[in-house]
Amino acid sequence: MSRETTLKRILDGGIVAVVRSESSESLVKVVRALAEGGVTAAEVTFTVPDALDVIRRVRNEIGDQIILGAGTVLDPETARAAILAGAEYIVSPVVNLDVIRLCRRYDKAVMPGAFTPTEVLSAWEAGADIVKVFPAEVGGPGYLKALRGPLPQIRLMPTGGVDLTTALAFLKAGACCLGVGSSLVDPKAIASNDFNRIRDLAAQYAAIVRQFRGQA
Repeated sequence: MSRETTLKRILDGGIVAVVRSESSESLVKVVRALAEGGVTAAEVTFTVPDALDVIRRVRNEIGDQIILGAGTVLDPETARAAILAGAEYIVSPVVNLDVIRLCRRYDKAVMPGAFTPTEVLSAWEAGADIVKVFPAEVGGPGYLKALRGPLPQIRLMPTGGVDLTTALAFLKAGACCLGVGSSLVDPKAIASNDFNRIRDLAAQYAAIVRQFRGQA
Protein backbone atom coordinates (compact mmCIF):
# COMPACT_ATOMS: atom_id res chain seq x y z
CA MET A 1 0.00 0.00 0.00
CA SER A 2 1.38 3.42 -0.93
CA ARG A 3 2.12 6.12 1.61
CA GLU A 4 -0.62 8.32 0.14
CA THR A 5 -3.23 5.56 0.37
CA THR A 6 -2.29 4.78 3.97
CA LEU A 7 -2.39 8.43 4.95
CA LYS A 8 -5.81 8.96 3.35
CA ARG A 9 -7.31 6.00 5.18
CA ILE A 10 -5.87 7.15 8.51
CA LEU A 11 -7.17 10.69 8.05
CA ASP A 12 -10.56 9.48 6.83
CA GLY A 13 -10.94 7.24 9.89
CA GLY A 14 -9.73 9.84 12.37
CA ILE A 15 -8.62 7.38 15.07
CA VAL A 16 -5.31 5.56 15.54
CA ALA A 17 -5.60 2.95 18.29
CA VAL A 18 -2.43 2.42 20.32
CA VAL A 19 -2.28 -1.32 21.03
CA ARG A 20 -0.13 -1.99 24.07
CA SER A 21 -0.17 -5.01 26.38
CA GLU A 22 2.16 -7.06 28.57
CA SER A 23 0.97 -10.18 26.74
CA SER A 24 0.78 -10.67 22.99
CA GLU A 25 -1.54 -13.67 23.05
CA SER A 26 -4.88 -11.92 22.45
CA LEU A 27 -3.83 -8.91 20.41
CA VAL A 28 -5.04 -10.24 17.07
CA LYS A 29 -8.52 -10.48 18.59
CA VAL A 30 -8.10 -6.98 20.01
CA VAL A 31 -7.29 -5.53 16.60
CA ARG A 32 -10.20 -7.42 15.03
CA ALA A 33 -12.56 -5.96 17.65
CA LEU A 34 -11.26 -2.46 16.89
CA ALA A 35 -11.93 -2.94 13.19
CA GLU A 36 -15.41 -4.31 13.84
CA GLY A 37 -16.15 -1.25 15.98
CA GLY A 38 -15.18 1.13 13.20
CA VAL A 39 -11.60 2.08 14.09
CA THR A 40 -9.65 1.80 10.85
CA ALA A 41 -6.05 2.21 12.07
CA ALA A 42 -4.08 0.58 14.87
CA GLU A 43 -0.43 0.59 15.86
CA VAL A 44 1.19 -2.33 17.65
CA THR A 45 3.83 -0.86 19.93
CA PHE A 46 7.28 -2.33 20.35
CA THR A 47 6.69 -2.50 24.09
CA VAL A 48 4.49 -5.54 23.31
CA PRO A 49 6.35 -8.86 23.68
CA ASP A 50 7.15 -10.38 20.27
CA ALA A 51 5.78 -7.28 18.54
CA LEU A 52 7.06 -8.34 15.11
CA ASP A 53 5.24 -11.67 15.36
CA VAL A 54 2.06 -9.86 16.41
CA ILE A 55 2.33 -7.54 13.40
CA ARG A 56 2.80 -10.52 11.07
CA ARG A 57 -0.17 -12.38 12.58
CA VAL A 58 -2.47 -9.37 12.40
CA ARG A 59 -1.47 -8.73 8.80
CA ASN A 60 -2.05 -12.38 7.85
CA GLU A 61 -5.33 -12.85 9.72
CA ILE A 62 -7.01 -9.45 9.35
CA GLY A 63 -5.46 -8.11 6.17
CA ASP A 64 -6.67 -4.71 5.03
CA GLN A 65 -9.65 -4.52 7.40
CA ILE A 66 -7.46 -2.20 9.45
CA ILE A 67 -4.45 -0.03 8.57
CA LEU A 68 -1.72 -1.63 10.65
CA GLY A 69 1.26 0.29 11.96
CA ALA A 70 4.10 -0.11 14.42
CA GLY A 71 4.57 2.20 17.40
CA THR A 72 7.26 3.12 19.91
CA VAL A 73 9.82 2.85 17.10
CA LEU A 74 13.08 4.48 18.19
CA ASP A 75 15.53 3.65 15.40
CA PRO A 76 15.61 2.90 11.67
CA GLU A 77 16.54 -0.76 12.19
CA THR A 78 13.32 -1.36 14.11
CA ALA A 79 11.33 0.64 11.55
CA ARG A 80 12.63 -1.49 8.68
CA ALA A 81 11.90 -4.73 10.55
CA ALA A 82 8.36 -3.55 11.24
CA ILE A 83 7.78 -2.59 7.60
CA LEU A 84 9.05 -5.97 6.41
CA ALA A 85 6.70 -7.63 8.91
CA GLY A 86 3.72 -5.82 7.40
CA ALA A 87 3.47 -2.40 9.06
CA GLU A 88 2.09 0.26 6.72
CA TYR A 89 3.17 3.20 8.89
CA ILE A 90 5.59 3.96 11.69
CA VAL A 91 4.87 5.92 14.87
CA SER A 92 7.51 7.15 17.31
CA PRO A 93 7.46 9.09 20.58
CA VAL A 94 10.45 11.11 19.36
CA VAL A 95 11.88 12.83 16.30
CA ASN A 96 14.48 10.52 14.76
CA LEU A 97 15.51 11.85 11.35
CA ASP A 98 16.89 8.48 10.26
CA VAL A 99 13.51 6.84 10.92
CA ILE A 100 11.76 9.50 8.84
CA ARG A 101 14.23 9.06 5.98
CA LEU A 102 13.84 5.28 6.01
CA CYS A 103 10.05 5.50 5.87
CA ARG A 104 10.21 7.86 2.91
CA ARG A 105 12.64 5.47 1.21
CA TYR A 106 10.12 2.62 1.55
CA ASP A 107 7.09 4.84 0.74
CA LYS A 108 5.56 4.31 4.17
CA ALA A 109 3.80 6.92 6.29
CA VAL A 110 5.61 8.15 9.38
CA MET A 111 4.37 9.92 12.50
CA PRO A 112 7.19 11.09 14.77
CA GLY A 113 6.41 12.38 18.24
CA ALA A 114 7.14 16.00 19.14
CA PHE A 115 6.00 18.52 21.73
CA THR A 116 7.58 21.94 21.33
CA PRO A 117 6.99 24.16 18.28
CA THR A 118 10.61 23.66 17.23
CA GLU A 119 10.32 19.87 17.42
CA VAL A 120 7.00 19.90 15.56
CA LEU A 121 8.35 22.02 12.71
CA SER A 122 11.61 20.05 12.52
CA ALA A 123 9.66 16.79 12.18
CA TRP A 124 7.42 18.25 9.47
CA GLU A 125 10.31 19.71 7.48
CA ALA A 126 12.10 16.36 7.68
CA GLY A 127 9.17 14.65 5.94
CA ALA A 128 6.69 13.60 8.62
CA ASP A 129 3.22 12.84 7.26
CA ILE A 130 1.59 13.57 10.62
CA VAL A 131 3.28 14.91 13.74
CA LYS A 132 2.25 13.12 16.91
CA VAL A 133 1.90 15.68 19.71
CA PHE A 134 3.08 13.74 22.74
CA PRO A 135 2.38 13.75 25.61
CA ALA A 136 -0.79 15.65 24.72
CA GLU A 137 -2.22 15.49 28.23
CA VAL A 138 0.41 17.98 29.41
CA GLY A 139 -1.10 20.88 27.50
CA GLY A 140 -4.47 19.46 26.52
CA PRO A 141 -6.62 20.77 23.65
CA GLY A 142 -5.62 24.35 24.46
CA TYR A 143 -1.97 23.63 23.74
CA LEU A 144 -2.83 21.87 20.47
CA LYS A 145 -4.87 24.90 19.40
CA ALA A 146 -1.95 27.17 20.30
CA LEU A 147 0.40 25.08 18.12
CA ARG A 148 -2.03 25.26 15.22
CA GLY A 149 -2.00 29.06 15.35
CA PRO A 150 1.47 29.63 13.85
CA LEU A 151 1.69 26.16 12.26
CA PRO A 152 -1.67 25.62 10.51
CA GLN A 153 -0.08 23.67 7.66
CA ILE A 154 1.09 20.84 9.92
CA ARG A 155 -1.12 17.81 10.53
CA LEU A 156 -1.16 17.14 14.28
CA MET A 157 -2.26 13.97 16.09
CA PRO A 158 -2.55 14.34 19.88
CA THR A 159 -1.64 11.19 21.78
CA GLY A 160 -1.82 10.80 25.53
CA GLY A 161 -4.78 12.19 27.41
CA VAL A 162 -7.25 11.51 24.59
CA ASP A 163 -10.38 9.84 25.97
CA LEU A 164 -14.13 9.97 25.50
CA THR A 165 -14.34 13.22 27.46
CA THR A 166 -11.55 15.05 25.59
CA ALA A 167 -11.74 13.60 22.05
CA LEU A 168 -14.17 16.18 20.72
CA ALA A 169 -12.21 19.07 22.24
CA PHE A 170 -9.01 17.88 20.56
CA LEU A 171 -10.81 17.65 17.22
CA LYS A 172 -12.20 21.16 17.66
CA ALA A 173 -8.67 22.36 18.50
CA GLY A 174 -7.52 21.22 15.06
CA ALA A 175 -6.35 17.61 15.40
CA CYS A 176 -6.28 15.82 12.05
CA CYS A 177 -6.80 12.53 13.87
CA LEU A 178 -6.54 11.16 17.42
CA GLY A 179 -4.06 8.70 18.90
CA VAL A 180 -5.95 6.77 21.59
CA GLY A 181 -4.36 4.29 23.99
CA SER A 182 -5.70 2.65 27.13
CA SER A 183 -9.00 4.54 27.13
CA LEU A 184 -9.81 2.62 23.93
CA VAL A 185 -7.60 -0.47 24.13
CA ASP A 186 -8.69 -1.11 27.72
CA PRO A 187 -6.09 -3.20 29.62
CA LYS A 188 -8.79 -4.68 31.86
CA ALA A 189 -10.81 -5.74 28.83
CA ILE A 190 -7.73 -7.35 27.30
CA ALA A 191 -6.95 -9.21 30.54
CA SER A 192 -10.49 -10.56 30.77
CA ASN A 193 -10.80 -11.26 27.01
CA ASP A 194 -13.75 -8.86 26.88
CA PHE A 195 -13.46 -8.02 23.22
CA ASN A 196 -17.04 -6.76 23.10
CA ARG A 197 -15.94 -3.95 25.43
CA ILE A 198 -13.18 -2.93 23.03
CA ARG A 199 -15.58 -3.14 20.08
CA ASP A 200 -18.07 -0.90 21.90
CA LEU A 201 -15.41 1.64 22.81
CA ALA A 202 -14.18 1.69 19.20
CA ALA A 203 -17.72 2.42 18.03
CA GLN A 204 -18.02 5.31 20.48
CA TYR A 205 -14.78 6.94 19.30
CA ALA A 206 -15.69 6.43 15.64
CA ALA A 207 -19.05 8.06 16.31
CA ILE A 208 -17.40 11.13 17.87
CA VAL A 209 -15.31 11.63 14.73
CA ARG A 210 -18.33 11.20 12.46
CA GLN A 211 -20.41 13.62 14.50
CA PHE A 212 -17.66 16.24 14.52
CA ARG A 213 -17.35 15.98 10.76
CA GLY A 214 -21.09 16.10 10.24
CA GLN A 215 -21.24 12.54 8.95
CA ALA A 216 -23.52 11.07 11.62
